[in-house]
Amino acid sequence: MASSDLHELAESIVDDAYDADATGFDDGLWATLEKSGLARLTLPEAAGGSEGSFDDAATLLEVAGAYGARVPLVETDLLGGWLAHAAGLEVPDGPLVGVAATDGASSTGAGAAAGGGAPDSALSGADDGTVSGTLARVPWGRSVAAVVALVGERVVVLDPSVAEITEGTNVAEEPRDTLMYSGATPLASGSAPPGAAQELALRAALGRSLLLAGAARGALARSIGYAGERVQFGRPIGKFQAVQQQLAEAGSEVAAAAAASGAAARTAAENGFAASSTAFAVAAAKARCGEAATAVARIAHQVHGAIGFTREHDLRVVTTRLWAWRDEDGNDAYWNDRVGTAALDAGEYGLWPLVTGSP
Repeated sequence: MASSDLHELAESIVDDAYDADATGFDDGLWATLEKSGLARLTLPEAAGGSEGSFDDAATLLEVAGAYGARVPLVETDLLGGWLAHAAGLEVPDGPLVGVAATDGASSTGAGAAAGGGAPDSALSGADDGTVSGTLARVPWGRSVAAVVALVGERVVVLDPSVAEITEGTNVAEEPRDTLMYSGATPLASGSAPPGAAQELALRAALGRSLLLAGAARGALARSIGYAGERVQFGRPIGKFQAVQQQLAEAGSEVAAAAAASGAAARTAAENGFAASSTAFAVAAAKARCGEAATAVARIAHQVHGAIGFTREHDLRVVTTRLWAWRDEDGNDAYWNDRVGTAALDAGEYGLWPLVTGSP
């Protein structure tokens, strides 16, 4: 399917389901995404997927971000589904989430717990095969059909219904729940693929970057529309140079976020997640999209004025997600540190090839 056709299909599906006043999991939208083959877009056919590319995923996730779609697309396709399939397990039906937690700390580091979970998540396996421990701030934990968790060198599929769930949310009111397991028997278990923890973290950051790029675009579109409608001193505020300058700045941030996240998706598709070029591109994308989120949200609320801060206005659907997502799966400081470390490691002769992806 051509990118333009996929964008049109995704936008029609997500737009039809849009409800600015609703919170929590949108089961109607999820059912439609499942039927259309978009819920598991990049997974192979053998895993129930549509064998789409990362460019396809970028198109879908940017649309989902622009509308604040209340479904776990990244968590199901890029994380939970991938992790289960990579471990040789049957991918469970329904919405999923993939997390990494082992030995009392997230295996992806304090800055970037894969799947959005908190870095103090920890699971441990007993000799009898059962699993105990806590998964903190699990995205959509109360709504998913299964949790696919990386525990040391094993991948286990857990039933969330046997966990003690403490419900929580991020600032955008998306579920971020704590799941406590005590002697839970996994639904399935397999060996983790090499480098699973690093890839899971990079996949989570890439998915979040694409959502951020979409949410930034959604905030800009709402701001341009409002500036053309709001009349003050006898003309739309969009005619004033100061407002035009703000919108132009927001536009440049949206373009930068789209370029950085799109480049990271293409690099991952071409080189795989084990490549240093992919790690660098994803780190740069998550950091740049986080910076764009801050700037675009600020400008959008400045353009809208006081009305934009009310719960009744749908601007909050995207700006609260910009604020929440910029800190999930590693914040700006974490990924900028990764960019700086990679640049220093590359040295004076390796930096340019690292940045450009050239030999």
